[in-house]
Order: sequence, then C-alpha cells, then structure tokens
Amino acid sequence: MGSKGRARDNSVQSVDRAVSILQVLAARGPSGVTDIAEALEIHKSSVFRLLATLEARGLVEQDNERGRYRIGYTMVELAGGVTKGDDLSLLSRPVCRELAAAVGETVNLAVHEGDEVISIDQVIGNAAITSIDWIGKRTPLHATSAGKVFLAHLPQDEVTEILAQPLEEYTEYTVTDPALLKEQLQTVRELGYGVASEEHEIGLAALSAPVRSLNGEVVAAVTLSGPTFRINDHTISGLAEQLVAAGDKISWRKGYLRRG
Repeated sequence: MGSKGRARDNSVQSVDRAVSILQVLAARGPSGVTDIAEALEIHKSSVFRLLATLEARGLVEQDNERGRYRIGYTMVELAGGVTKGDDLSLLSRPVCRELAAAVGETVNLAVHEGDEVISIDQVIGNAAITSIDWIGKRTPLHATSAGKVFLAHLPQDEVTEILAQPLEEYTEYTVTDPALLKEQLQTVRELGYGVASEEHEIGLAALSAPVRSLNGEVVAAVTLSGPTFRINDHTISGLAEQLVAAGDKISWRKGYLRRG
C-alpha cells in the first residue's frame, strides 16, 4: 500500500477513535485523558491529540480546574437535528439491508415488550421464498430466537417470573420446560446469538443477535429467518457470524462502545 493509502487508513482510524471518545464521555460523563485511554485501550498521546481537535470544534469542553473533558455544546446542537421517532429503525436499516443482501434471507429488527417480541422493521432477502410482513406482529419470548436473546439478558428474577407462567406449545418442537429454557439462555450468552428451529412455525428457523445501547443494555434484536432446509446445523455457524457482526455494527451506530 502506498503512502496515500496509509494516510487514508490512519484518517479513518482517527475518526473512529474520535467517535469512540465521544461515546465514552456520553456514557461516563466528565473524564480525564487517562480514564478515556484505559476505556478505549489506546495510548494517552493519541487520546490527547484527538481531544484537542474535538475541543477546537466545540464537540468537547475541558474543565480547566480538574483537567477533565465533557461533551461540548456543539454536540447538543447536532443532536437537535435527529428525529427520535424512528431512530432505531433508521439506524439499523442500512445494516439490515446489507445483511439481507449477503445471506439472501429475511432480516428483521425486533424489540421486547412484556412477554412478547415485536418486529419493527424488515428487509426481504433475494432468496426468501415467502414475503410475510412481520412488522408490528407480536411473537412469544420463549419460542423465538429474538425472544431468547431478550430473555438471556433480562434480570434473573424477571426471567424466572416469565418462565413460571404457562408457556404455550406452538409446535412439537416448542420448548416449554423452564429448566431447559434456562440452559438455552446460558448458551445464548456464551455464543452471542439465539436460535429457534420450528419452535414457533413448522419449516421456519431463525437466528437473532443482540443490539445494545450506549450503556450496554440489549434494546433490540436483529434476526434472520428462513426455511429449515437453508438454516440448519450445516449453515448456522456461517450465518451466525455475519448476523453477530451486523448486531455489533448496529450497536456501534447506536452508541455502544467499540474498543481498540
């Protein structure tokens, strides 16, 4: 790679790190150079240089007495241009389109409400054999991949309360045993994604990965679904890798801190 290519790569890395610094300040409040460097696992000299640039543009401000930095007023002005209503859908849509194009399957974005999952956005892949509109539809937590992602990251007492209720059996593959479900939730936490195969509808399988907010809370799940002859034990590993990467990318766009 030539010198121009290296310069471009360095510029992209600097922009990425500058955004990460803003995310740290938004999540933690006023912070010193050392605190920020430790949070991002990068050298203090790099943090100091980037802070100087951000301060010059009004994106951060320094408390002269304590030497700590905080979000600047310019960031407040910029935030005023963002419409809250469809924030999550708008943030995720480009990533969902990219994933649907790569895997060919239907990709959905879902949120959690009570003991149900609600799909709020959908992109149809070119290999999808059906065009079911899932937007606005409610599905159960215990019998869906997205539901298992949400359950896996809820407080334990809340999970116990939900699983103590009568769990409907939608197909012969629906898991209704609370103990077995808790084992599956542990697997979700270990793998970073959830799986449901024919548990809600015969012939349909789905994978879901978490989408996290600025503070690390799981606020949504990105899901890819399709027929079991395409989503099965032979293909799940490769699909899951792309799905988790998409969830991470949406989380980063949402403000979740990416290290390095």
